[in-house]
Amino acid sequence: MGDYGAFMEPELRLPRDELAGQIRALGDGRLLIAIVGAPGSGKSTIAHALADELNAQEAGSAAIVAMDGFHLSNEALDQAGLRNIKGAPETFDVEGFSVLLDTLKNTDQDCPVPTFDRDIDGVVEEGATVPAKARYLLVEGNYLLLTRAPWRDLFPLFDLSIRIDVPPQELRRRLTERWQGQNLPPEEVRRRVEENDMPNGLVTVRENRGADFVIRD
Repeated sequence: MGDYGAFMEPELRLPRDELAGQIRALGDGRLLIAIVGAPGSGKSTIAHALADELNAQEAGSAAIVAMDGFHLSNEALDQAGLRNIKGAPETFDVEGFSVLLDTLKNTDQDCPVPTFDRDIDGVVEEGATVPAKARYLLVEGNYLLLTRAPWRDLFPLFDLSIRIDVPPQELRRRLTERWQGQNLPPEEVRRRVEENDMPNGLVTVRENRGADFVIRD
């Protein structure tokens, strides 16, 4: 599937159990932390574990915001002829995502955010709420550090970035299990993994800027 090799800038490898301490050391005010990785890298799992750890130290201090809440609708993708590559960079509402992140950065009120339900293959509007008291917003997604327009405009919004490094063979195994869990026929599982997810993962390697920290999952 190509080279899952070097990134554009040096990155500091960090043990997973040190992440919360690095975040707490950032200082006061509301902070946006980007958690990035290829499809199947475990972004959601790590974001939830990290939120639990931060909230154990300070109740209500951490909340999660998922890029997947900005998938374009299946109807819009059908109209644009993009349904078969759903999950690629061009199949997201980047402008809407950017507006939300900017709002979250500056608001002092509770803020509803969309989520994505894989079972219905669609966005749930106002599927979650970021509480006003949350100081650490863990923003997870594949393309948060992408250098192509318009994704590159997100980078200045983040106070810290963390990349998850997972070998391609492990990504393939996880992704295959994910789609098998949706009861898809074997050929559709193979298509989604080999023709969509793995190539999208390669985009995050070839076009990402370097993260502040990288962890091996």
